[in-house]
Amino acid sequence: MIALDTNMLVRALVADHPDQVAVVRQLIADDTVFIPRTVLLEAEWVLRARYKKTAPELLQFFRALLETDNTVIEAAEEVSNALDWYEQGADFADALHLAACGTAVIHTFDRNFCKAARDAGGAPDVRVWAV
Repeated sequence: MIALDTNMLVRALVADHPDQVAVVRQLIADDTVFIPRTVLLEAEWVLRARYKKTAPELLQFFRALLETDNTVIEAAEEVSNALDWYEQGADFADALHLAACGTAVIHTFDRNFCKAARDAGGAPDVRVWAV
């Protein structure tokens, strides 16, 4: 098993450097690929901020990674839950933070923290402090 850094994962989607894309595709074809949550977090930011990818495009990409046979996503079930909340309008980083908390109640000052998912009843409890 190998692991990919963010820049390699980004190349797989944007395909803006043919030689690098060829390397990434060959690595993916030849081995099982581990992708840490931190790489997903950074990739979402880079793809959204630098490459102007939309939430639906990012959802499709990340869900495809979860379904790819030779790809192992760290904490795949948590990432899948985070993607569901992201689809409901949560910030991707917030959704990953919430998913990583397990049964612990996350505390925040951010009133919008995964608000749509919480309002829909799909997210765990969040304690929002109004101070």
